[in-house]
Amino acid sequence: MMRRILFVLMLLVPFAGRAETPEEWVKLGERVHGGFGAFLPVGIRIGLDALERLGAKPREVSVVYYDGENAPCPCIADGIMLATVASPGQKTLRIATEKAPAGLLGVAVVSHRKTGKSVRYEIPASLLPKLGAWNKALDPRGRYDAVMQAPVAELFSAKFQ
Repeated sequence: MMRRILFVLMLLVPFAGRAETPEEWVKLGERVHGGFGAFLPVGIRIGLDALERLGAKPREVSVVYYDGENAPCPCIADGIMLATVASPGQKTLRIATEKAPAGLLGVAVVSHRKTGKSVRYEIPASLLPKLGAWNKALDPRGRYDAVMQAPVAELFSAKFQ
């Protein structure tokens, strides 16, 4: 497990702090996650949004992710990890044992490690069928584009805590 975490960190460090192209996001997601489904770019979009809202740089945040009862996996957390460079090995990314509230696919709380400011992201369970359809109909780049072009309100809500 520790070996895998170190490997993931080695992959992420060269990407930290620079804007990736869609192709680079897809390639990084495939390498780190093992594939690039529509859940990953949702996490990337949340992670990038959190960095902007918090005025943080990659590695300056910590993340707690709560998986929803009906979520197939916490893949969104891997997307957040890619965007923020928070990681389990650095103890800055944690998957909570508690579940997200009913009606949510997931919840992510992203906190600036220096200022203590936090943003809570709620991902509605109603997004699940759309992500499934994108996974079936689109290739990895198409999934990335679909998520990045979707209205924020369909993907998540965000509020400072």
